[in-house]
Amino acid sequence: MNQNHVITIDQEVKFMNTQMKKPPKLLHKSAGMDSCCIFRVPQSLFEINREAYQPRIVSIGPYHHGNKHLEIIEEHKWRYLNDLIQRTGKSIGFFMKIIVSMQDQIRQSYSESIDQFSTNDLAKMMVLDGCFLIELFRKVGKLVQTDIYDPIFRVAWVSPFLMRDLLRIENQIPFFVLQKLFDVSKPEVSKPDDPTLSYLILEFFNYTVDRKKEILNQHKNTEGKHLLDFFRKSFINPKEQNPVPTFDISKNSFQKLIHLPTKLRINYSSSVKLIPPANKLKIAGVKFKASHEPDSFLDIEFRNGVLLIPQINMDDFYSSFFLNCVAFEQCYFHCRKHITTYVVFMGCLMHTSTDVGLLAEGKIIENYFGKDKEIAEFFKSVGKDVAFDITNNYLRHLFIELNNYWNGWNVSVDGIKSTYFPSRWASISVFAAFLLLSLAVLQTFYTIYPYYHPN
Repeated sequence: MNQNHVITIDQEVKFMNTQMKKPPKLLHKSAGMDSCCIFRVPQSLFEINREAYQPRIVSIGPYHHGNKHLEIIEEHKWRYLNDLIQRTGKSIGFFMKIIVSMQDQIRQSYSESIDQFSTNDLAKMMVLDGCFLIELFRKVGKLVQTDIYDPIFRVAWVSPFLMRDLLRIENQIPFFVLQKLFDVSKPEVSKPDDPTLSYLILEFFNYTVDRKKEILNQHKNTEGKHLLDFFRKSFINPKEQNPVPTFDISKNSFQKLIHLPTKLRINYSSSVKLIPPANKLKIAGVKFKASHEPDSFLDIEFRNGVLLIPQINMDDFYSSFFLNCVAFEQCYFHCRKHITTYVVFMGCLMHTSTDVGLLAEGKIIENYFGKDKEIAEFFKSVGKDVAFDITNNYLRHLFIELNNYWNGWNVSVDGIKSTYFPSRWASISVFAAFLLLSLAVLQTFYTIYPYYHPN
């Protein structure tokens, strides 16, 4: 055997042995654990709408740390950290030590390896980003003094971009980091009725979504894996936030995953199907109305032939929020898929601009996109390449009820056709008879009319 050939094989064997022992970096082993909750967007979703997942003015966490175009807010993070240090009288070292003690838990929260950050670098990032966020929420909540000339509040375009950036799936730090920094930076003398971190976060985003204070209070003790998950959960009824059952890796369970079709990948059942679009449901007699003062946009009902859907403002904030929530629900196994279900349901209703127009007439859709067609295309794109279990979701009963209503109407129409129009010639005969009857009525009218109106 050629000596060079032997050396080449030995080198390859050595390389392969080394590779086998290396832990994955792009999809870390921890990605399937409950603790792992901050993901890179899957390429299939990223390609559909790249801008929805990329921060525009602020970086939070390691994935986009150091990007040049995000330096505009980076400088203000240090200003906010200084405000917090001056107010609490605690040193930066105090906060650094707390975060260093949590670093293993922090690293396990990310689906990709963040080993490029040393212990100190990771702690510095978490302290800077975390303190910036909790100081921001305190300033907006009027718990601490705010500079009246602070550009974050005075420059009109900053706040909308900031709110969207804080709810991007790749732009997160663990909620337990925020909670810890919030707790240790509280005033030494606090009152029982002081707002919680969760309440302050909801109050911050309420400048965009404008929900009742009762709703904010209902979720004042709700927690999430990070800001995106927490805000997502604040729209879900607490009774429906039960943990997802442990994954069963039996043959049947695995088959459900690998046999899902492409595009909208749905786990079908004979008893539950997708619903027809709005214009077809209207023909069947379904009416569309906006719900009266719902607690959440998720609260959809079907009563007495009326589909009641909470009004939703389709704008840049909600479109970004939906896209990032769906991406999170697709990546994180241990959560209910409420936003995915909502998006699929609304996508079924709105196939075309005509469907969107019907919902707009019912005051359900407030269109800030511009054209109705853009909303229909948006929901189509969000639902693309999404795995969805139609047999196990919070709107399962609505899929069944609306299909039963639609099928009942179709049966009635088919019954009339089979009874009175059993063949093509029967249909032509009935049409001819109707035409002759119409002509006879017209002839009678024109015969009688001159008698009563001679002029």
